[in-house]
Amino acid sequence: MSETGERATFSGKLGFILATSASAVGLGNLWRFPYETSHYGGGIFVLIYVILAFTFGICLMMMEISLGRKTRKSSIAAFGELSQKHKSIGYLAAIAPFLILPTYCVIGGWVLKWLFETTTGNLSLLAKNGGDYWWQFVTGSEVGFGEPSFWFIVFGFICILCIIGGVEKGIEKLSRILMPVLLILIVGIICYEMTLPGIWDGVVYYLRPDMSALTPNTFLGAVSQIFYSMSISMGVLVTYGSYTKNDVDIEESSISIGAIDTLVAVMAGLMIIPVAFMFNFSDEQGMGLMFVALPQVFAEMTGGAILAPLFYLLVLFAALTSAVSMAEACASIFTDGTKMDRGKSIMITASFIIILGMVCVLSFGNGPLAVNLPFDQGVGWLGFFDSLANSIIMPISAIVTCIFIGYVVKITVLEDDIKQSSPFRTRRIFGFMIKYVCPILLTIILIAGIIG
Repeated sequence: MSETGERATFSGKLGFILATSASAVGLGNLWRFPYETSHYGGGIFVLIYVILAFTFGICLMMMEISLGRKTRKSSIAAFGELSQKHKSIGYLAAIAPFLILPTYCVIGGWVLKWLFETTTGNLSLLAKNGGDYWWQFVTGSEVGFGEPSFWFIVFGFICILCIIGGVEKGIEKLSRILMPVLLILIVGIICYEMTLPGIWDGVVYYLRPDMSALTPNTFLGAVSQIFYSMSISMGVLVTYGSYTKNDVDIEESSISIGAIDTLVAVMAGLMIIPVAFMFNFSDEQGMGLMFVALPQVFAEMTGGAILAPLFYLLVLFAALTSAVSMAEACASIFTDGTKMDRGKSIMITASFIIILGMVCVLSFGNGPLAVNLPFDQGVGWLGFFDSLANSIIMPISAIVTCIFIGYVVKITVLEDDIKQSSPFRTRRIFGFMIKYVCPILLTIILIAGIIG
């Protein structure tokens, strides 16, 4: 394992890019992006998203990666390293991954279940009665709480095993294998779908910008999606930045990571939206698009019995790489903040996953932990944790971080770090975005999330 002082590092630029790209590419790309695109008007949303991803998104990404490399610490300790007076900012940034990780593992368990059923020839089970099996499954009315709990624990166990391997031998090795496989699977599925009769009307809807569909909410939706998809303010980018060698070009790497993440999101939309459009499924499917609508699509599609398990294998890879990155961020917080050994940090992280994950599993429908919660989106504690993190905690954390970097410690601190290994051609844009544009846009997102 490579070292910088006593801290593990990625083997080099490629390892860093693949690992960080894998952390960003996840359910946000394969589930949320297609739904948001359909909800906000198709091609015009895709255009706005791509523009903002290469401005707003990449600037925030560079800021967090550089903060990690500059301090060689995870989120809490990184802020304390620059200013002990403002160390509390790091605690805010550290909350998000602890809330999102258990929900990710719960959904990852659903993906495992759907992969198992489609692989064993039970696609018709998932598609029967309008696809209502998903709700029966998560509420326990079909199989009881034992099976949802079982698949959640299996996914969480796999995630923990991956981070036990460490930075270079665990996370980086996993990413080097899964990222290329993920891209190959997406391309293969898209190529097959393009041969289906009637698919091109959906492709036109997805790729042609319709200016009449452009509204202020299109911009808000795009910014929110970038936030969710690129792992911003989850502590992941700061942690991975702390594992990055000094000779890695942060500017170029951030652009590469942003490009990979955006490419996968756009291809995921091309893989899902035209097919859903062809079978008249609307954005109202929401969370059910992946677990309710698509099994029905696969069941009616020529070759769907083969395509379905490949699709859920792809989603599993994406969910796993993102979950691993959040688990690593959580474990690193304990390691840096309390100086406990890595083994104990991983055990505490696993405990958080199990406890909060089981709270989510047991809160669906009329489950024993079902209560009325704000922002729960009709899915209990899972919806509450997700909304609290994405709509409130992460925007506040990003706003405070931008103000801290831009006005307290001064942005030149990070600019100097980036310039040591990069020509930093976007320096002026970076400074303007961090000090002015990002805080304003994030404040709007925060307000919209609270009142929405």
